[in-house]
Amino acid sequence: MQKLKELYKRYKEIINYLIFGVLTTVISLLIYYISVFTFLNPENSIQLQIANILSWIAGVTFAYFSNRKFVFESEEKNKIKEAGRFVLSRVITLIMDMIIMWLGVTLLCLNDKVIKLISQVVIIVSNYIFSKIFVFSKNGNRFD
Repeated sequence: MQKLKELYKRYKEIINYLIFGVLTTVISLLIYYISVFTFLNPENSIQLQIANILSWIAGVTFAYFSNRKFVFESEEKNKIKEAGRFVLSRVITLIMDMIIMWLGVTLLCLNDKVIKLISQVVIIVSNYIFSKIFVFSKNGNRFD
């Protein structure tokens, strides 16, 4: 048990990011699936993107608060500036997500649920990198 505690302490940030990344993904996918199973048609490319944006808004909102508190333990006093950087980085990955969905579903005619899952893996990794470097950097290595 002590070994597990030591491993957790050593990799706390990455472990917590994975935990909250999974929770963010669950929230995002849940909103996406509810949208396409109830009121939006994923075969319509505009409605597909609306479902994607709704899931993104829910995921980003949850991710900012959980990442700030539990993952990166931010002490940034200017929360508006920090949240702005967070949202900007997430807009970049939203565009990546939309491109992946467009390529996979609209161009290649693959299953939207499968492509959404694949896209989420790419997005989780990208979001961690952006958050670590540009949003919650503790040593000032970010663009202001």
